[in-house]
Amino acid sequence: MSSSPVIFDRQLLRARLRRAAALGPSTFLLDRVADDFAERLATVLRRFERAVDLGTPTDAVRRVLAGSGKVGTIIAASTGRDGTTTLAVAAEEEALPFKDASLDVVVSALALQFVNDLPGTLIQIRRALKPDGLLLAALLGGDPLTELRKAFAAAEAEIENGISPRVAPFADLRELGALLQRAGFALPVTDVDRLTVRYASPFRLMQDLRRMGATNPLIDRQRRPLKRATLKRMAEIYGERFADADSRIRATFEIVWLSGWAPHESQQQPLKPGSAQRRLADALGTHEISTGEKTKG
Repeated sequence: MSSSPVIFDRQLLRARLRRAAALGPSTFLLDRVADDFAERLATVLRRFERAVDLGTPTDAVRRVLAGSGKVGTIIAASTGRDGTTTLAVAAEEEALPFKDASLDVVVSALALQFVNDLPGTLIQIRRALKPDGLLLAALLGGDPLTELRKAFAAAEAEIENGISPRVAPFADLRELGALLQRAGFALPVTDVDRLTVRYASPFRLMQDLRRMGATNPLIDRQRRPLKRATLKRMAEIYGERFADADSRIRATFEIVWLSGWAPHESQQQPLKPGSAQRRLADALGTHEISTGEKTKG
């Protein structure tokens, strides 16, 4: 059993995703990520016979996989949010039902940021991949919605004499790269796509978040209703600090991309210590100082 702290209310998250689907989901972030998946897959010169789409809230990425010509069977693994593909498996991102070395590629879009035990999930994915299998995932990371976080914090400090968690904490680029290595992935790569979206008001932003199923899923969230005065002051502070000349407010999203391969003997390997054919000092045109040798004053 995992000893990881429970940060996210997964049952509440599923309920909010169902509500978002009923409201008519806001999919611009997922659509952007799906387009990026197409570009990234185009650089991989191989075919994957069995693919799993893990937790992606819509079928956008699966449509990209199907249209790429590089993937055979596509399995949608989710908690029942969407099942438009031929094969679907009800699965929690924290408890994968796949056998070891049974998958060729695992993809995921904007789902893994709400996993309580992300290191454990990455280990499960790596074990489920065949040797030389690929993980390609995009998740919210870094400091997304920093403007909303700061505006809420300032308003609550003024009106309620305290601050409650309103925007979920996310791992940064370096932390996620280290997690890939810890999980045993070879050739790990991380990069970030920063996107600024403008809205007429903070309330329009909050409506979009609701239609993404991305409103506050924290276990430690404030249970009592938000005061009208606090919400009004938050909107004022947001406009004062984060609005452009035309009065539209800015919202920053950071999408972190992860990729890594299940180890295989055909992959590039680092050189063994001492195997270099040329000294670094020669390449840099400097004098090499051996251990114990003092520099000249």
